[in-house]
Amino acid sequence: MINILQKYHPVSQAFIAGLFTWVVTALGAATVFATKQVNRKVLDIMLGFAGGVMIAASYWSLLAPAIEMSKGKSLPAWFPAAAGFLLGGIFLRLIDKILPHLHLGFEMEDAEGIKTSWKRSTLLVLAVTLHNIPEGLAIGVAFGAVAAGLPSATMSGAIALAIGIGIQNFPEGFAISVPLRRDGMTRAKSFWYGQLSGVVEPISAVIGAAAVLVAKPILPYALAFAAGAMIFVVIEQVVPESQKEGNTDLATMGAMLGFVVMMILDVAFA
Repeated sequence: MINILQKYHPVSQAFIAGLFTWVVTALGAATVFATKQVNRKVLDIMLGFAGGVMIAASYWSLLAPAIEMSKGKSLPAWFPAAAGFLLGGIFLRLIDKILPHLHLGFEMEDAEGIKTSWKRSTLLVLAVTLHNIPEGLAIGVAFGAVAAGLPSATMSGAIALAIGIGIQNFPEGFAISVPLRRDGMTRAKSFWYGQLSGVVEPISAVIGAAAVLVAKPILPYALAFAAGAMIFVVIEQVVPESQKEGNTDLATMGAMLGFVVMMILDVAFA
């Protein structure tokens, strides 16, 4: 896989990786053709798993390299990581306030963002789309870092990040399509909306890679920015959704498993 990807331009590499994560989202959404019921315990474990993967990826694949590549510069090594991390959270907070969306398991009156008359299905998809933006950026920035020739950034590490995000995208597609089917939507439409939430990942991956290639000095900030955006999503969206129905222990164990899986991927591919 590494040899194949190395033949392409870094932006194309990021796009291919983003397509992979989108395809896995679609595979998760395709489960709607087999069932219209979702076991809430299973769903909460999956959501916890997704959160664990994102937390691990934020450190192992993003923050740690950002700190490493900032050493020996004029600014303290911690500054780019800290500044980028906080900016990523602020950026997601602004989008969260503006973009209309509805988190899984919540009622229409709990919708966030600008008030709108959009349907419940649209708001649910937008919630997961908001979740996927930092994931795509993270993939793009990781491949951009490899192209910059930095020792702490490797092709295998970028691939590991894409694989980890892809794995946790499966339950995301499942978490959108199956509830929509349960609410009365046709299987085809439920699948369509479920996979649609992943479209933003290849797009944001390309943006992340291109931004880094154009301005290499921002790379540590960009890595930390993606990490901050992902952590914001985990704490603001994924964790509350996974524990809303009282399955706190199961969701927590799912998160720990997801963290370990992502950690193993990152270390094993290093």
